[in-house]
Amino acid sequence: MAFISTSPISLCVLCFLVCLFVSPHNGDARPAFACDPRNGLTRNLPFCQVSLPIPDRVRDLIGQLTLQEKIRLLVNNAAAVPRLDIGGYEWWSEALHGVSNVGPGTKFGGAFPGATSFPQVITTAASFNVSLWEQIGQVVSDEARAMYNGGMAGLTYWSPNVNILRDPRWGRGQETPGEDPIVAGEYAIRYVRGLQGNDGNRLKVAACCKHYTAYDLDDWNGVDRFHFNAKVSKQDLEDTYNVPFKACVLEGNVASVMCSYNQVNGIPTCADPNLLRNTIRGQWRLNGYIVSDCDSVGVFFDQQHYTSTPEEAAADAIKAGLDLDCGPFLAIHTEAAIRKGMLTEGAVNDALTNTLTVQMRLGMFDGEPSAEPFGHLGPMDVCTPAHQELALEAARQGIVLLKNQGPSLPLSRIRHRTVAVIGSNSDVTATMIGNYAGVPCGYTTPLQGIARYARPIHQAGCIDVACNSDQLFGAALDAARQADATVLVMGLDQSIEAEARDRVGLLLPGRQQELISKVAMASRGPTVLVLMSGGPIDVSFARDAPRIPAILWAGYPGQAGGAAIADVLFGTTNPGGKLPMTWYPQDYVARLPMTTMDMRSDPWRGYPGRTYRFYKGPVVYPFGHGMSYTNFVYTIADAPAMVTVPLRGHQGNSSTSGKAIKVTHAKCDGLSVVLHVDVKNAGSKDGSHSLLVFSSPPPAEHWVPQKQLVAFEKVHLPAGSQQRVQITIHLCKFLSVVDKLGIRRIPLGQHVLHIGNIHHSIVLRAA
Repeated sequence: MAFISTSPISLCVLCFLVCLFVSPHNGDARPAFACDPRNGLTRNLPFCQVSLPIPDRVRDLIGQLTLQEKIRLLVNNAAAVPRLDIGGYEWWSEALHGVSNVGPGTKFGGAFPGATSFPQVITTAASFNVSLWEQIGQVVSDEARAMYNGGMAGLTYWSPNVNILRDPRWGRGQETPGEDPIVAGEYAIRYVRGLQGNDGNRLKVAACCKHYTAYDLDDWNGVDRFHFNAKVSKQDLEDTYNVPFKACVLEGNVASVMCSYNQVNGIPTCADPNLLRNTIRGQWRLNGYIVSDCDSVGVFFDQQHYTSTPEEAAADAIKAGLDLDCGPFLAIHTEAAIRKGMLTEGAVNDALTNTLTVQMRLGMFDGEPSAEPFGHLGPMDVCTPAHQELALEAARQGIVLLKNQGPSLPLSRIRHRTVAVIGSNSDVTATMIGNYAGVPCGYTTPLQGIARYARPIHQAGCIDVACNSDQLFGAALDAARQADATVLVMGLDQSIEAEARDRVGLLLPGRQQELISKVAMASRGPTVLVLMSGGPIDVSFARDAPRIPAILWAGYPGQAGGAAIADVLFGTTNPGGKLPMTWYPQDYVARLPMTTMDMRSDPWRGYPGRTYRFYKGPVVYPFGHGMSYTNFVYTIADAPAMVTVPLRGHQGNSSTSGKAIKVTHAKCDGLSVVLHVDVKNAGSKDGSHSLLVFSSPPPAEHWVPQKQLVAFEKVHLPAGSQQRVQITIHLCKFLSVVDKLGIRRIPLGQHVLHIGNIHHSIVLRAA
């Protein structure tokens, strides 16, 4: 999400409003946002009475406001209401993987020079460790609250991004938990819980799941996100695109959802009452507010020409269920829409009810911030040693060992005393934190990390990741000839994949492949390829090259990424990450345009399908791939062979040819399949392992997934030890499929569970 100008006028207006209503931050303690107990004019008003229920307080506050005051609260840089002693508030802050200064609500400086910068989300997702995801959220919210108390940040964070990584070229795939809707949903639940806390209706900070929905194209082949109409079937919407958002709202209890720039089936998401009011607010019962991506209302008027007048656009957005506009559009046009009879003041009151309720749940109308449960947090709680250690641990857990021929890794501090460190990403800082990042506490580059284990001989090899010249190749080859081992740190950065920048292909940029191959041929010792990227890369040349015996993928590993990479290279850390997305060959993208949203393959038109669930062709590395320095062995200790699905009375036509039951017709509460799996570390090194459980439903229909992830658990095992792991699979949620009409059904018959290379069949029958 980023502000985009629909016209010079709208840009000027936004800049003026930001400057007018966002106070400069200086790090001093923040005064009361509202309801200052020292103000005798307001302290006795009902909306300031903490003892009253929040709905009563919100109702009173809205009754105190004029129409003009209400309208100035509909935008991200909400205006102050001086007569009620309410401060101005900037709603736009970001915390994708650490407190960020991307939004105007957060600044660094003074007592808060930086904040802990965790790995980019795609790397953290590779850990498949739900407790880690929640723990990162807890740390980020500690630091966010501390910065709020110091007057440097807000309390509403428009994170996480839980869109599906549908196409490997998407520049923002790095921000997401990957291609699997169940993983994305579980990430949303855990990270949101970490951010928001667990104090009932009280919020530590308010999170936001974005960008709803079917948003996964930025700028490709002349089509950009501001003009894109995503044509999505009911099946794919229910089965894939909406899954993480539904989980985020229903199970994560998120305080906000952000609608996206694009249209879905001809209607802008921020103007679609079916998507917003009927689904998020109605079916999923959002307890919070709906916000637009920045200037989205202006986009669907100015660029998509969805309405004839700006007043119609403002009215359509609010009536559809939009509560807050990131941008000036609603502040400028809502009053005229009411005057012209397109919108009622009551609709504005409804929107404010949702936003003001969130502010009250955050304690912003409770008087002095120091009296809050989190009022004690301050500069000493940001960039703490424990927080920075967690950033390092998250990077270690997210690194994926793709190849280890020999094995060649880990390197030895005795045999590999000198290491040639080569590559345009070998000594980077900002590259490691990806996008939507803030100012880190500090950096450890790959070169610095390796230097803790061996004497490095450093050569960049390429001027930058574009690598358009071989000017520096010679020095790199000389370094490889001298060293006991060679580590090439290559890949991508934000100049190749980013917001508003999709990739054109999957190969390494420029002459990187040529450099890697030449260095591998010249290297005196083993050559290890380390890749930084958000999206997948076709490195089949390296996968198949005997002279490149080992490959690591580090994603964008955060502020401590260089230390984590070195720890894995030298075996201090045993890698346990697994790919959260499929790595396709280059010719895959030639077979399907980014604009085609269909998930399922269509052999008749040569369409290969998307993600491991539906794509059946060759891959460079599959979803879930990841090696270890030890060997894990599975045995199913106990699992049912048959499970009965109880029905809710006589359901009539509840199935398709008697082969599948509608989920709504089954008694789903507590209906689970429980497995007990013995996991043994049969190797000589301690290690952590992600146990992934897939299910293949009965192949009665060609549209069902060939397999889908139904459970995952993180297990740590000392060498030679064994642990029994209980896997609980909610039957209606995870063993169901979605038919062509968008109806979720439970297929009866044989479901095959896959755990590594072992299979177990379970027959489902109705009763």
